[in-house]
Amino acid sequence: MERVNKFRKVMEEGKIAVGSCSDSYSAAAVEAIGYCGMDFCRIDNEYSWRRDEGMENMLRAAAISGVTAMVRVEKGAPYLISKIFQAGAGAVLVSDISSYEEALAVVKASKFAPKGHRGMSTFSFAGGWGTRAGEDFADWSDTQLMVGIMVENEQVVGQLDKIFAIEGLDYALFGPSDYSMSLGFRTTKKNHPKVQDAIKKTCEAANKHNKFVGIGIGEPWVEEAKKYIDMGCKFIEIGHELAILRGVLSSAASGIRGIK
Repeated sequence: MERVNKFRKVMEEGKIAVGSCSDSYSAAAVEAIGYCGMDFCRIDNEYSWRRDEGMENMLRAAAISGVTAMVRVEKGAPYLISKIFQAGAGAVLVSDISSYEEALAVVKASKFAPKGHRGMSTFSFAGGWGTRAGEDFADWSDTQLMVGIMVENEQVVGQLDKIFAIEGLDYALFGPSDYSMSLGFRTTKKNHPKVQDAIKKTCEAANKHNKFVGIGIGEPWVEEAKKYIDMGCKFIEIGHELAILRGVLSSAASGIRGIK
C-alpha cells in the first residue's frame, strides 16, 4: 500500500488527476491502467457484483502498478466501506447519496474513532497483515485514504454546500446518467442545460470547501476534458476500458472491411 495516496497528492498539488474505469474485473486491466500512468482506477462494484478473490487481485494489481484503486459501493452498507479499505482500496465512492445525513454516514463509516466508527484491525492487506502499528495505521488511514460520494440526483444538489463542508469528505463524482434519470429524461442527456447547470453547481460548492469533483468523459477526449476542467472539475475519468476496447476494435474492423 502506498504511503502517500497518488490520487490525493496530484489534486492537492493543484494538478488534474486522470484515470479510467474497469468493469471487466480483470487484474491485468487494472495493471494496464496503472502502467499507462493513470492516477486512479475506478472499480465498479455497484452495477457489477464481485465479493471474492477477484476484487483482492484487482487491488493488488493496483498496488503493483502504482495506481490508486477507487472502489464504488452502494449506499446503506457501511461494513463494505471498511472491508474495501482493509482489502487495499485507496478511495471509496458511495453511490446515490441524497442528503447531508447520508453523506455524513459515509464519512463516519470510513474513519476511526473519534472521527468515526470504523473497526480497527491491521490483519489485512492494507495493514500489512498485522505488521503495521495500530496508531500509525489509523493515522495513515484517516489522512491518506479518500472518501467520496456520487452526485447523481436532483434532490442532493441543493444540499451540496453543507455536504462539502463535512470534515473527512474528500470528493464527489458527478453521474450524468442517473442525474438525467432523476429529471425524468429516461436516458442520458449529459449536455442538457439542467444537467450542465448541476455539474457547474457541484463544482462551485466543492471548490468553496477545497474539495474535488470529477466526471467521466468520452471522445473527443481532450476537448471534453477541457470543458469540464474549465467548469471546475479536478479529476477526469477517461471512459471504461471495455467501452474503449469496443470502440477501437469496431472502428478498426469497419475501416479494414471498407478497404477496396
